[in-house]
Amino acid sequence: MDPRGAVETVFRIESPRIVAAVARVVRDVGLAEELAQDALVAALEQWPRDGVPHNPGAWLMTAARRRAVDLVRRRENYAGKLAEIGRTLDGTVPPEEPSGPDDIDDDLLRLVFTTCHPVLSTEARIALTLRLLGGLTTAEIARAFLVPEPTVAQRIVRAKRTLATRNVAFEVPYGADREARLGSVLEVIYLIFNEGYAATEGADLLRPSLCEDALRLARVLSALMPKEPEVHGLTALLEFQASRTAARTGPDGTPVLLKDQNRRRWNRMLIARGIRALARADAAGSPGPYTLQAAIAACHAHAYSYEETDWRSIATLYALLAARAPSPVVELNRAVAVSMAEGPARALEIVDALAAEPALRDYHLLPSVRGDLLHRLGRTAEAGAEFARAAALTRNERERELLLRRAAQSG
Repeated sequence: MDPRGAVETVFRIESPRIVAAVARVVRDVGLAEELAQDALVAALEQWPRDGVPHNPGAWLMTAARRRAVDLVRRRENYAGKLAEIGRTLDGTVPPEEPSGPDDIDDDLLRLVFTTCHPVLSTEARIALTLRLLGGLTTAEIARAFLVPEPTVAQRIVRAKRTLATRNVAFEVPYGADREARLGSVLEVIYLIFNEGYAATEGADLLRPSLCEDALRLARVLSALMPKEPEVHGLTALLEFQASRTAARTGPDGTPVLLKDQNRRRWNRMLIARGIRALARADAAGSPGPYTLQAAIAACHAHAYSYEETDWRSIATLYALLAARAPSPVVELNRAVAVSMAEGPARALEIVDALAAEPALRDYHLLPSVRGDLLHRLGRTAEAGAEFARAAALTRNERERELLLRRAAQSG
């Protein structure tokens, strides 16, 4: 195993947990990220010389925590801070302090709520949390938001500075404060899952660790807030989406389109969990955007084949979603459902109306969908050009290969 490559791979996977654990010690998310980066530098120096450790993730965590402890030792309140991470001066572990009934001992969840503090703008909360919790680069976050990369970079820098200067506590909030931050928290979890479900760039279509983190956080949050319908709606959506993971790529990592997936490989246990979560969402209140998306995913989960899918119900649900949460991306997805329910010609009208949307100008799925519709209409040359344009826009190597292959087949 190449030591440098191992460092980069392990750090990308483990950095959210490392930052979250260190932030609990130093109570400063910006400083925690710096200490995690220091551990990365140490690994880059030592692993090529000494070899990759047996448990590289634990090595990085230990190195980062040691740096946090060293920093704490240099502070005037050394004894109090050291006790907070579970060590007394003689190295023994003191009894755990009693916690409230709503307290969740989950550093990742604390990190989400901290970076979603109301002192930050909504855009800054999401960008910072994706950076720290998801371990995403600014380029990946910009891709998720469909905004310029420098904009995201500025948001992250300003957000960390604001949290530090305003002395925001590293905690899971309670009462009204928790309610105020919930919308941003749900959106953050949703975007993290999406980045794992369809990576914006790189050699792999999937980043399962991100999906697992997002799904775990959604489940924890649903236990924490059992009366919030959208919490259950998001959890249901992620359960349904995660159920398809094994069928979404071939043995060599090549993407498999929904219509070609072997549905026997869909995880029935996750589908059952999604059905139960959706029922809880429906019982808790009127459907919001996440619950509507979960209902759409449920339609796919209930169908034994692509042809048996209830596309008219899906198109209706997308229309409700578009009315509840207007978005050009939602409208593009509605067009796909309409193409199956009413035919590609009607759907092409919807897609062509989206061509002038600034947010979709560099969005590769717009020409990809348009190419598919043109192909179904027999306009193969035009379809090939659209697939080629989509391939030029995507940064994911697996998606690019698929789109170029479809372009060649259409030509």
